Amino acid sequence: MNIPKALRKCGKAIPGLILVLAILQSHGVFAQSLDIPTGKWGISFGNSKDFTGLRFNFRDSRVSRVTGINVTLWNPRKDNKDSVIKGISLGLIPGGGEMTGLQLGLLGPGAEKSMTGVSIGLIGAGSGEDMTGINIGGIGMGAGGSVTGLNLGGIGAGAGKNLAGITIGGLGAGSGENVTGLTIGGLGAGAGENMTGINIGGVGVGAGKNLTGLNIGGIGAGCGKTLSGITIAGIGAGAGERLLGLIITGVGAGAPEVRGIAVSGAVVGAKHFTGAFFAGGVVLTDRSGSLSGLAVSPVTYIRGTVNGLSIGIVNYAWTLEKGLQIGVVNIIRDNPKGLKVLPVFNKRFK
Repeated sequence: MNIPKALRKCGKAIPGLILVLAILQSHGVFAQSLDIPTGKWGISFGNSKDFTGLRFNFRDSRVSRVTGINVTLWNPRKDNKDSVIKGISLGLIPGGGEMTGLQLGLLGPGAEKSMTGVSIGLIGAGSGEDMTGINIGGIGMGAGGSVTGLNLGGIGAGAGKNLAGITIGGLGAGSGENVTGLTIGGLGAGAGENMTGINIGGVGVGAGKNLTGLNIGGIGAGCGKTLSGITIAGIGAGAGERLLGLIITGVGAGAPEVRGIAVSGAVVGAKHFTGAFFAGGVVLTDRSGSLSGLAVSPVTYIRGTVNGLSIGIVNYAWTLEKGLQIGVVNIIRDNPKGLKVLPVFNKRFK
């Protein structure tokens, strides 16, 4: 292979450069540097503390500010958490307190406080507080605070606080507080509090409080309070308080209150229904429940009040205030004697 002379010379110089950096680091408690032409700007070899230009160092310690291109061979020491690095950071594990610009790490870049710009690591990329921009980790990426932008993790992507933007995790994606935007997890996607946007989990998608938008779970989708928007789940969807919007599930859907359109292969259940509900098995309510709208299922079992239309093989209601039952057997418990059970149809006769 014909390798240019300049490239061959550069390759031969790398071991010598590593040796020089190691020698500088081993003397003067990581304080010495060789700076050309001045100690403030130009080219620096060693642990310069405040420098602008092209800087090479083995491992940063007690650095104040670097602006330009900062090449470090190893991750910073613990006493480097207040450093400010702006520009391009390169190395095995480039790091700093606050990092802004382009961060490229063979293993992965890491910031004690914040990381802003483009951050890419073969294994991972992370920050102790916030990350903003394009954040990519071959295995994972995440931050202890909030993550905003385009966030990709081969296995997972996450944030201790809020996660916003386009987030894709090979296995999972989520945050401890809120998730906003397009969020995709190969197995699951979730939020400790609220999740808003397009939320897709290969197995499931969920939130501790509210789940809003287009919600797709291969097996299930659910939340602790309100699930609203368009929800599609292979097996089931549920919420601790209410389901709102269009709900489509393979087996079941349920919440104390369901409003909108719900379609399920087997069961749709709630205490209070408002809208249109279709089930392959049964539409049912708790005691003292209600249906306002349309229910279509082999069995409609409303243990409360109906205002609307029930269509099924067997229709049951305690009270039908306004509307009609249509089916083979139609039961209204508080109708007059002889009119409680009728074929074909039933209505209020009081």
